[in-house]
Amino acid sequence: MSSVLYDTPGPRAKRRNVLLSVVFFVLFALLLWWIWQTMDDKGQLRWALWEPFTESQAWTTYLLPGLGNTLKAAALAMVIALPLGALFGISRLSDHRWVRGPAGAVVELFRAIPVLLLMLFANEFYDRYTNVSSEQRPLYAVVTGLVLYNASVLAEIVRAGILSLPKGQSEAAMAIGLRKGQTMTNVLLPQAVTAMLPAIVSQLVVIVKDTALGGVMIGFTELLNTRGTLAANYANVVQSFVVVAIIFIVLNFLITSFASWLEGRLRRGKKSTGVVLGPATVEGTAATGAGGTI
Repeated sequence: MSSVLYDTPGPRAKRRNVLLSVVFFVLFALLLWWIWQTMDDKGQLRWALWEPFTESQAWTTYLLPGLGNTLKAAALAMVIALPLGALFGISRLSDHRWVRGPAGAVVELFRAIPVLLLMLFANEFYDRYTNVSSEQRPLYAVVTGLVLYNASVLAEIVRAGILSLPKGQSEAAMAIGLRKGQTMTNVLLPQAVTAMLPAIVSQLVVIVKDTALGGVMIGFTELLNTRGTLAANYANVVQSFVVVAIIFIVLNFLITSFASWLEGRLRRGKKSTGVVLGPATVEGTAATGAGGTI
């Protein structure tokens, strides 16, 4: 079946696609074989180097506490950055220049600074000007850097999601007497959430991965940082990197899988709820909105 954006491939194109797929998988298999052979030649596949990961001590002493700190920092950053990003994104769409201007300046400022630099600044700030203990300071610095940067990115995602909606949505809401705040919360945002969800989830995955920057630069005891201690004790640097990479892959896969399920559920919910506003509902809404119109 052909469409405006896609033409069904003909017999020649199908043969070419099959050939390219076979070539790709052959090359990929050769790459995996080369990696395996190289590690085997260097003695990196010896069971003694992988055995610690089958014992509870490596997990309870190093990996699980590090994973817990990673999840803690990421969860705190998500909980703070999501509403903050939504607030700044909506503020950038305000009709008032005194709201739109400062919000835009804040978003552009923190979006332009690398997240690692924000963590370093926050760490120095908490060290010099607050009473935060040295044990808690790395966590505070990591969360602060993640929130400042990702809230700015999420603000742009929210703004772009709302602007992507047809203009007739807001015009229809205004026609029945809804104020701009009511239009935003009751009409535009619920529709924009589905469109924004993939980009928001991608940014949440970035938050999880960026916690590792705090472990490398300011001593935050997250998963990658505790991996270094584990590797020093068991002399299995490559193996510990592989295990930590697998943990991050599984963690981010769970986040994206949940988001895909949620997006599908939202889309099905919108299709199944064919709500039609009756005359009485419209008149009631218009009366309410007209009473509070500026």
